[in-house]
Amino acid sequence: MSTAAHKSPFTDWTVVVPLVSLLALVFSWGRDLPGFVVALVALCLAGAVLAAVHHAEVVAHRVGEPFGSLVLAVAVTVIEVALIVTLMADGGDKTASLARDTVFAAVMITCNGIVGLSLLVGALRNRVAVFNPEGSGAALATVATLAVLSLVLPTFTTSKPGPEFSTAQLTFAAVASLALYGLFIAVQTVRHRDYFLPVPTEAGAKKADGSSGGDGSGDGEHAEPPTSRAALVSLGLLLVALVAVVGDAKAVSPTIEAGVAGAGLPNAVVGVIIALLVLAPETLAAVRAARRDRVQTSLNLGYGSAIASIGLTIPAVALASVWLSGPLLLGLGPIHMVLLALTVVVSALTIAPGRATLLQGGVHIVVLAAYLFLAVSP
Repeated sequence: MSTAAHKSPFTDWTVVVPLVSLLALVFSWGRDLPGFVVALVALCLAGAVLAAVHHAEVVAHRVGEPFGSLVLAVAVTVIEVALIVTLMADGGDKTASLARDTVFAAVMITCNGIVGLSLLVGALRNRVAVFNPEGSGAALATVATLAVLSLVLPTFTTSKPGPEFSTAQLTFAAVASLALYGLFIAVQTVRHRDYFLPVPTEAGAKKADGSSGGDGSGDGEHAEPPTSRAALVSLGLLLVALVAVVGDAKAVSPTIEAGVAGAGLPNAVVGVIIALLVLAPETLAAVRAARRDRVQTSLNLGYGSAIASIGLTIPAVALASVWLSGPLLLGLGPIHMVLLALTVVVSALTIAPGRATLLQGGVHIVVLAAYLFLAVSP
């Protein structure tokens, strides 16, 4: 048997870094940190992101697709939701729009950033990035429906003043979000699992036949899966790394807030920066999957994260609103609604053919760039 079969999925750094990052979180939580400590925490944050991607890939290799991408997307979102609710409980009225800003940032980053980068990488490798339009189209439809129900309708409802839902409307949105999320998971993992599996490319087929050496980046697909014990250890370390990512991002957020305020930028920029940090593991995992000619896995990560972000955050804040004081602002403003509509239209045109070139990837990146620029200069 080849030595690759006996190769451990762990290296020293993938075990040590998550634990050190968690310790950094424990000692920095709730404290005013000097500059050099913030730098150390930021370094731990970067290491935790890389460790999370490694362990997510170990778990994904064991359980297969689409379960592998689902594990990372749900794990990140659950921890992110807990962070949002905690910040809202501590922040009072000044965090009234935190859930909206965070969820919308996640939608824009996943549907344009993760998807755009994955398509660019896939198209650079094979001229055309290939994926399954049935699965990706179903995911996009779910994202669009959840986003409109939870983020657009509150701007136009009249039961309460401002971009807010009434109690009954918020309850409906929460139940509908959970129902759609559960239905999507059932379709993705059971009833139509084949719609979400990677589509083989011509280059990948040549490698499988041995007719082309390639660069070896896809060799990991054919290695022997890790043992169940190794996968469980990786799952535990993945959760530790993700807690460290979100917690360390929270620890450095006061420094980010001070820098944003000092630069005279809008408060919404803080939410964008933290969302970028929290979604870094999914972004790296998606790009690495695209480099292995598994663009469908990348799209599963992107759209799955957007669905989980809305589908879990809205019910969580609806439940938390029972004891939270102050308003809960969910409705988007005109600029963000235009960007959301543009994202849905562009995504639909990208997904429909099941094939994309550099142009489609570039278009998504430009839409994300427009969102980030307008966050800085509204």
